[in-house]
Amino acid sequence: MDDHRDPIHLHHPATGATRRVRVAAAVVRRAGRLLLTQRPPGGPLGLQWELPGGKIEEGESPEHALERELREELGVRARALEIVEVVSHDYAHGLEVEIVFVRCELDSFEFRPSAAVHAVRWVNPAEVDLEDVLAADREFLRDLGARG
Repeated sequence: MDDHRDPIHLHHPATGATRRVRVAAAVVRRAGRLLLTQRPPGGPLGLQWELPGGKIEEGESPEHALERELREELGVRARALEIVEVVSHDYAHGLEVEIVFVRCELDSFEFRPSAAVHAVRWVNPAEVDLEDVLAADREFLRDLGARG
């Protein structure tokens, strides 16, 4: 399984060390709706919804990471347009995640999800059940829903 936002695989419980990870998350809209992907069942944070994206590799820009991750996970080409927000989230078990939210366009909506994606859906940001969303994405989605 891809551990792009997987706090269980990124934390070092033996040492109790806090680890900081940077991820890029795609903000893709279509007819006023926002694209979300669901993590596979059985894995860490299984069946949680999140904005598509993944880990920013060392030396990689958030925009390039996002384009790579969407190609790998959804089988589509993305064009990063602009960074819209950067948020940090501390998980209780010692992982700090910095999420770079990037507005982007896709070349297609014909998704070919990889094993890292259980489901894909379009949602109205104001109607998202935040309890079903990764904690690290909630504040951004809450603010986005309030802005409309």
